[in-house]
Amino acid sequence: MPKDDRLIVGAETCDDAGVYRLNDDTAIIQTLDFFTPIVDDPYNFGQITAANALSDVYAMGGTPLLAMNILACPIATMPAAVIRKVIQGGLSKVEEAGALLVGGHSIEDNELKYGLSVTGLVHPERVLLNSGAKPGDRLILTKPLGTGILATAIKGSLAGTDVEQQITHIMATLNRIPADAMRTVQDSGYTVHACTDITGFGLLGHLHEMATASKVCVKLSRKNIPIISGCIDFINMGIIPKGAYTNRSFYSKFLHTSTDGNDDSMEIAISDPQTSGGLLIAAPADACDRILKIIDESDYPFSCKDIGGVIDGESGMIYLEE
Repeated sequence: MPKDDRLIVGAETCDDAGVYRLNDDTAIIQTLDFFTPIVDDPYNFGQITAANALSDVYAMGGTPLLAMNILACPIATMPAAVIRKVIQGGLSKVEEAGALLVGGHSIEDNELKYGLSVTGLVHPERVLLNSGAKPGDRLILTKPLGTGILATAIKGSLAGTDVEQQITHIMATLNRIPADAMRTVQDSGYTVHACTDITGFGLLGHLHEMATASKVCVKLSRKNIPIISGCIDFINMGIIPKGAYTNRSFYSKFLHTSTDGNDDSMEIAISDPQTSGGLLIAAPADACDRILKIIDESDYPFSCKDIGGVIDGESGMIYLEE
């Protein structure tokens, strides 16, 4: 395939979206994401799916501009009201992001699937990749971990509606405020080196991708990693999704822990696949301090944490320490 010099980010990397330079001041970000329902309420499902798709634009340092629906549904058997609620939920998040819903496409399918194709804008010199982390950077995580584990507990009737409401709120929350905070500190002359969002590979997998792409290794402070209340209890009960086992099995060779790993609940928590998870930001300490202060002074509903730092060492390795 011929190389276009205006393509800043393409399919060759593990980044969150494609980025194409239009001119010296503007690049477009292009992404899409869709999946099957992970909660029962159709409106909430639409919100979560849309927030998840929009997150890719935020992770690249951009601002969402346009969105299009992707919908597959069993038209003959599913009430039209359910389909409308899914789309309305998605629209609510598109509008919250300040973007425009400009159409979409639907097909008939035996199983409901919904998502968005999203176009965003970013300055070509402000594009954030997962490959820019540098030794000395601090790492910020903007949402607590554990949605996969708690969703598994809900499916097993081991957690009630309060837990479902809690994880729905987490998954449906846009990463807009942390992304705005990154842009604000950049406008003030600070540097942000790298960013990605935490989804199906869990914190462990996405952090390994960042460390590998950046040719660095990472130290994590287990006491600073935000975990949803009650999550560790379910891990200790063995309520663990298959994806967490898969992630742990694959990425464990890149992980050094302060325990033997046989019964380390935190190792499971950082392997837990997330839906519409938080941003993982790598930046110098002064920039991270400013980002955390801006978020703390906003109405963002979660406590963002400095979870560790970037160091020289074997590319892609992660050290989970006290």
